[in-house]
Amino acid sequence: MSKKVQENRQETKAGFVALIGRPNAGKSSLLNWLLGEKIAMVSHKAQATRKRLNAIVMHKNAQIIFVDTPGIHEKERLLNKFMLEEAIKAIGDCDLILYLHPVTDSLENYEKFLELNKNKRPHIVVLTKIDTVDNAKLLQKIAQFKPFQDRFLELVPVSITKNIGKEELLDTIIKYLPESPYLYDPELLTTEHIRDIYKELIRESIFENLSDEIPYETDVIIEKIEESESLDRVFAMIVVEKPSQKGIIIGKKGSTLKRIGKDARIKMEQFSGKKIFLQLFVVVKKGWTRNKKALEDFGYKF
Repeated sequence: MSKKVQENRQETKAGFVALIGRPNAGKSSLLNWLLGEKIAMVSHKAQATRKRLNAIVMHKNAQIIFVDTPGIHEKERLLNKFMLEEAIKAIGDCDLILYLHPVTDSLENYEKFLELNKNKRPHIVVLTKIDTVDNAKLLQKIAQFKPFQDRFLELVPVSITKNIGKEELLDTIIKYLPESPYLYDPELLTTEHIRDIYKELIRESIFENLSDEIPYETDVIIEKIEESESLDRVFAMIVVEKPSQKGIIIGKKGSTLKRIGKDARIKMEQFSGKKIFLQLFVVVKKGWTRNKKALEDFGYKF
């Protein structure tokens, strides 16, 4: 290996950056914004993200592997416990944390995060949704973090809606990443399998087309994908906890299921660049969100 190649390798940086915050703080939206592609499930409903998801952003001399996580929230059913543990594991495994704090939030959630960050992993506070307040309120919120300034590396205000702060945030992140050769092929957008991305896009369509209480007791299993150069044939099963939920998801003469399928197919085609044939079934699996074996069958490994 030439000396020049060795020097170039030493100049590169790479590291894992966990996105942490309360449910519905905008972690998945931030991830898609930084990536410039939609791969993470986005919903205005809290607790949509259930598992960690890796997305790769190349910026200047650095490879940033973002880890999207479930929101930090109180333990309820077994599925919620898994989600909280996913966030805690991401805190422990990463090189750097981005703590997302919506500008209108109190500091109570940030204080909870500090308690969870037992190993004091370095973190950057990302003040999100700054377009929803005027400059005076923004400055007031920044001032509220002053007593904690020895706890975080930097504070970066951003607005996804107005496209404010993206370059500054990426520049700030790479300042704190370790020198390292790239950990993945720079052409990759994510380490996730296409099966997992399709599953999340179907779940997102369920969240968007049903009332608040139903989506949390649903999940999706991709039974089979038949891939060709121009067409993916996807066969998936939507799982619910109660027979009444099955009826709601199917809808009158199958209307709701058709709407979910159409929305999901459009999202899948936009991501894959292919035509998608999508076939959805609905089955009942009673109490799956409270059953450890059932959760592990869905891929939620404790």
